[in-house]
Amino acid sequence: MDSILSLKHLKKHFESQKAVDDISLEIERGQIFGLLGPNGAGKTTLIRMITGIFYPDQGEIFFEGKKFDPLIDVAKIGYMPEERGLYKKMKVGEQALYLAQLKGLDKQAAKKKIESWFHRFGMESWWDKKVEDLSKGMGQKLQFVTTVLHDPSLIILDEPFSGLDPVNTNLIKDEIFRLAQEGSTIIFSTHRMEQVEEICDHIALVNKGQKILDGTVQDVKQQFKQHQYRITGKGLDRLALEQAPFSVVSQKDNALLIQIGAQNNSSNVLRFLLDQQVEINSFQELLPSLNDIFIQLVGNTPTARTFEKI
Repeated sequence: MDSILSLKHLKKHFESQKAVDDISLEIERGQIFGLLGPNGAGKTTLIRMITGIFYPDQGEIFFEGKKFDPLIDVAKIGYMPEERGLYKKMKVGEQALYLAQLKGLDKQAAKKKIESWFHRFGMESWWDKKVEDLSKGMGQKLQFVTTVLHDPSLIILDEPFSGLDPVNTNLIKDEIFRLAQEGSTIIFSTHRMEQVEEICDHIALVNKGQKILDGTVQDVKQQFKQHQYRITGKGLDRLALEQAPFSVVSQKDNALLIQIGAQNNSSNVLRFLLDQQVEINSFQELLPSLNDIFIQLVGNTPTARTFEKI
C-alpha cells in the first residue's frame, strides 16, 4: 500500500468539547477517498488539521512518507472548502493569478496554466469579470480551477458540485477522474451519497468525532447487505411458497423480491425455482445504497450536536 496521507490517532478538543476523538486513516496515492458524516461529525476539523489550519492536540500526520510539515507540505495540497474564499471585488483573472502565486507559481507559469484551465472549462471570456458578478455555479468552477491549477498531489474537495447544473457537474466529475488517473489523490466530502457511490474508491464515515466505518465502497455494501434478491421470469406468479427457502418481501406479476435466511443460499433458491418450472430471466442480489447505510448508522444524530464533554 502506497499511502500519501496517514493519520495516526488524531484528537482535537475545543475547551471541553471533543471535535475529533482518536481518528486514524490511511489514504492511498491516486485514490478518490470519500470522507462522510452528518453535520457536526468532525469532518471539517479533520480537514483543517490535514491542511495545517489546526494543529492536533494528540496524534500525528504523515504526508508522502514523512511527518507533515505545514510550512512545506501545504503547497502540495489544494483545498476547496465548502465556504468559498474568493475575493468578490477582484476580477476573475486577477484572482486566479493571485492565488496561483500564493501557491508558489511564478506569474508567467501561472498565467499559462490559468489560460489552459479557462479554455478547458469554457471560461475564456471571464477574465475581466468581477467575482461578485458570477453566478454560484460560475464561482464554483472558478474555485475548482484555483484549487487544482498548481498541480497539487493531494486535493481536498468539500461539496464541489454545490450550485452546478448537470452539464458542469459532469465536467468537474470528469476532471476529478482524470486528475486521479494522473496520480493526484482526492479527498471528497459531500452529503450526496449517490455521488460518493459513483466517484469514490474508498470511504470513511465519521460521527461524533469518531470513525465508525472505513473500507472500499463495495466492501462496505457487502458488509451491510440484507441477502435480498430480485427475480424476474415466467411462472413466478403461480409459485407454491409453503416450502420456499426464502421469504417474499414483495411480488408483482412476474417479478419477485425475496430475502434469504442464514440457513439457505442462492443455490437453494435457484434449485427451488427450477423445480417449480420457473423460467428465470434475471436473478440479482440487491446491495444497500450508501445512503441507506448512512441513515442506518447516523440517522439519529442531531443536526447540530452537543459535543461529549471530556
